[in-house]
Amino acid sequence: MIVAHGGVQPTIHPTAYVAPTALVSGDVEVGPHCRVLFGAVLTADGGPVRLGEHVIVMENAVLRGTARNPLHVGSHSLVGPHASVTGAEIGERAFLATGCSVFNGARIGAGSEVRVHGCVHLRTTLPPGATVPIGWVAVGDPARIMPPAHHDAIWAIQRGLDFPGYVFGVDRDDPDAMVTLTERYSRALGAHRDDSILRDERSGT
Repeated sequence: MIVAHGGVQPTIHPTAYVAPTALVSGDVEVGPHCRVLFGAVLTADGGPVRLGEHVIVMENAVLRGTARNPLHVGSHSLVGPHASVTGAEIGERAFLATGCSVFNGARIGAGSEVRVHGCVHLRTTLPPGATVPIGWVAVGDPARIMPPAHHDAIWAIQRGLDFPGYVFGVDRDDPDAMVTLTERYSRALGAHRDDSILRDERSGT
């Protein structure tokens, strides 16, 4: 489904393929020979999403651009099934495996791999050719790559990156942080009520 959001229509190269049950919404560019498979979501929620050439987005992956952090996926990269990538800069020839997560402001160097269920945290920089092993966590700039059992060491870096403050403008220590966060985010996402469907390939319209 192709959807106009915020008055902006997606741009899909004629050589690209978007599956009938994928959703492409707003300021999204799908480059030449890209493949966006079934159930994938590419949504520009305040900031653009850009796919280079020959980018493959597998089933049920979610790619989101934000006002603070646009999303760019470099050419010849693959985003695996059920991956979640928000507001990041992904270099060329990157491999983001099944179920991995890449957060706002992250930068992933060319030729890097984030393996199954790996995590690249907020504002983290992976150098070119880096590998995040299965289930491991990359955090910081430059990144430290650690197993999930090293929670205290991860948190020591992660806390300073300030996810709620950076992404939502909310003070983590405020007892009403979740109230503020959800109300603020709900207002922002409410802009989708004014979206218009440009093409629904499931129905042929």
